[in-house]
Formats: sequence, C-alpha cells, structure tokens
Amino acid sequence: MGRRSIHTPEELRELIIKSATSIIERDGLAGLSAREIAKRINYSPGTLYNVFENLDDLLLTIEGRLLDELSDRLAKVRPSGTPSEQACRVAEVYLEFVQERPELWRLLLHHRLPMGREWPAWYSEKLQALYTPIEEAITGAVGEGESKEARKRAVDALTASVHGMMCLATTVKFVPVTGPITKDLVNDLVTTYLAGLPYRGKS
Repeated sequence: MGRRSIHTPEELRELIIKSATSIIERDGLAGLSAREIAKRINYSPGTLYNVFENLDDLLLTIEGRLLDELSDRLAKVRPSGTPSEQACRVAEVYLEFVQERPELWRLLLHHRLPMGREWPAWYSEKLQALYTPIEEAITGAVGEGESKEARKRAVDALTASVHGMMCLATTVKFVPVTGPITKDLVNDLVTTYLAGLPYRGKS
C-alpha cells in the first residue's frame, strides 16, 4: 500500500536508485521489479514511474553511476614503471572492481534496451571513458612507428581481451578463470600481449 510522499523529489529519486541497486546486488537483474522496489521504499509501484519513465531509465542511471565509479578508480592509478607494469595495474584495479560488485557488473553485460531504442549519448561517452586509462597505459608499448590505426587496434584488442576475462571471472561455470588465479591470468594476458607488439607483422 502506497502512502503520501514525505520525501522531496530528489530524495525519492535517490531512495529508488539505492533500493534498486541493493536488490540487484542481492538478487541480480532477474529480481528487480517496480513492485519489489515499491515494497522496499514503502511507496506504491506507480510512484516509480513518476520519477523514471520506465525501468530501463532507472537501470541506465544505475549503470551510469557504476561506470563513473569504475572510471574514477581507474583514473587514480598513477603512471609509473614500464607500460606493461602500468597496464597490469590498471587491469588489476579493473578486476578488483568487478569482483567487488559482480551482480552490478552483470547488469552492464546483460541489460538491453528495447528494439529501436538507442543508447543515450551520455552513456556511450561513459563507456568510451573507460578506454582512456587503458590506452594511456599501453600506448608506450605499441611503438611510435605504428600508425594511429594500428595503435587503436592494439588498444581495442587488449581491452576486449581483458574485458572478456572479466566476464568469465564473474561466472561460476568457467572454473579456470575464476577465483584467485584470475589476477595472474590477467597479468599474463597483458604482459604477453604487450611483449609481442614490437614483433607484430614480422616474420
């Protein structure tokens, strides 16, 4: 049963976001519904749609905050050592974040917008921002003689590979990439890839 609001619009918005985030962290995306959120905050389900257009908009807000948090954490990894060492540190921070918040990370992977609806520009910008620390970390290993396109390919390839390993690390099915060994595997991936870059295309 709903009740008259005793919160300001801003307070109610935060209450909904925090409650939805808590539900996802406990039960995953499958456990989220307007009814469950309403039950937690002691408002009617319709209240949610006075604040957010729909559940997709709420989820985008949660994902946006998660991306900001990850970007901030990666940005705090100060440059030092070799490009390989720097890239490993960035990857390790990335892994720690994913392991701390696995269900929210799965939300980023599995949430899809309805057919015909595009991702907001601000969301795409947040995703792109994740590339910056990784790009800065490995640019020195790619080599000045490489073309801009080749450097971008290297960044994309390594980022996608690390990202894929993070995805596997959040499952309980692919045992070889789960648990404490994940950090060592990520470091092996980064160092081996970067070590081979100077020899790319050479016989």
